[in-house]
Parts: sequence; structure tokens; C-alpha cells
Amino acid sequence: MRDIAYYNGTIGPIDEVKAPITDRGFYFGDGVYDAAMVRNKKIFALDDHLDRFYNSLRLLRITPPMPRDELAAVLNDLICRLDSDEPHMLYWQSTRAVAHRMHAFPPNAKASLMAFSEPCALDRHDKPYKLITVEDTRFFHCNIKTLNLIPNCMAMQRAVEAGCDEVVFHRGDRVTEGAHSGLAILKDGVFCTPPADELILPSITRMHFLQLCEKLGIPSRIAPFTVDELMNADEIMILSTGSHCISVSHVDEKPVGGKDTALLDKLQKAYQDWFMQETDK
Repeated sequence: MRDIAYYNGTIGPIDEVKAPITDRGFYFGDGVYDAAMVRNKKIFALDDHLDRFYNSLRLLRITPPMPRDELAAVLNDLICRLDSDEPHMLYWQSTRAVAHRMHAFPPNAKASLMAFSEPCALDRHDKPYKLITVEDTRFFHCNIKTLNLIPNCMAMQRAVEAGCDEVVFHRGDRVTEGAHSGLAILKDGVFCTPPADELILPSITRMHFLQLCEKLGIPSRIAPFTVDELMNADEIMILSTGSHCISVSHVDEKPVGGKDTALLDKLQKAYQDWFMQETDK
């Protein structure tokens, strides 16, 4: 199959696998999700994504739908059924239960599991992003990868309508993250990223870039930075599973970055090489 889906043991094409209308994911967003890139039927950094997925389940007090090794087996089985080695995005989510609507957790809740994979090329690295700044009005549990993404969707639509590619969320003057990406900056040869607290998602790509900096001997700093510091950074970096690392050329129509392309290129190439090596046949 070119694409594939799974819901509680049922497997088939994406457009044919159905979920009950009483799944709590529909009316409460009561669930968590994760996603990983696939190439040559190999899931990149699956262990890291499962770490985050099971931590999100724990923080929402959702009993996992199955043990970790069984979930890994389900996901790998789905990928093996694809008829192409081209890049795919693998997405999976778990909701608290299928149950009639009530706000409190249903007794004896049994979590649902949904997953799907479809072709999805990595974003181009030779096209810098344009961003807009948006006040971050989301709740204080951004570290949980929940299904509640309406503020992210609304902000991303504003970016699209402004002819931009992503958002810079900020709480007051503190930069947090993008609508669907992590943010980092390069300044004076240092890779700088916000702390992984309750205001941002613990990005897998962010974690990988910190590991990469340590491996390459590039200094890093984990600390909040302001919108002004972002605007005056040598480079601004968008980090995500689907793009790895994209540079930024404009924020709110003002030119930014372009002052340390050598270090940016070095990090981009090193991460791309890591991904290719891990997903080679």
C-alpha cells in the first residue's frame, strides 16, 4: 500500500479505516500523539519519539494502550506493509477511551490507538522561512503533546494569510516555539535554545541538535531568549521532525539572520547525514 492506517487492530488504506464517533479524541481532544519520519521503511529515532509519547500519556494519566515494545512492533509492521521506500510521515495517537460524553474520566477506560503513514518529503533546506510573531495564549501544558492544537492552527492560518511559513510564539517578550516547530538561534558561535519547561514541547529535533553540538564541539546554551534577541541573532533555526532544520530570512517582514551561514550549513549537513545513515538500507 502507498498509505496505511490502523485503529484498534483494524488495518487498511487511510480513507477506509474508521473510528467510533464516541472516541474522546473527537469531542474533548483527550489524547496525545507523536510523529516520526520514515525512509526505506525505517523509522528515524523511534525510541526518542516513544519516550516522549509515553511521557505524554503519563502526564495526562492515560493508561497506555499497550506496552512499549508492542507499540513499536505495531508501528514497524505498518511501515513494512508500505510498497515504497520513499520518505513517509508516520503519525500515531492514543485517546483515553471510546465512551459516551462525560467530562470526568470514564471508569475502566481502555485507551484507543490510531496510526497512519503516508508519503511526505522533508521540507526543502534551500528555501528559508518567513515568520510572523504571535502572542502565545496557549495553556501551561505545552510540554504534553496533546491533541488540543486549535491555538496552533489559528496562528498558523494567520501565517499563511500573511504569506509566511511559520509562527514565532512569545509570552510577553519571551520566545517559546513555533506553531508546529521548535525554535533555536545561533549567536556568536553558540547554539541557543529555550529550556524544555511547560511552555514548549520537548522537541526531539531540538534534543538531537543539542547532542550534535556536543559531538561537534559547538557550544550550546539552554536559556530563554527574547523577541529582540531573536531578531538580532546571527541565524534563526526552525527545528522539526518534518523539516529537520530550516533557516529564517524574515520575521514580521524584517530581514533577519544570514550572519553565520557556515555554522548553520555545518549543522544542517551533519543532521541530514545522521538521518540518511540511520535510514539507509
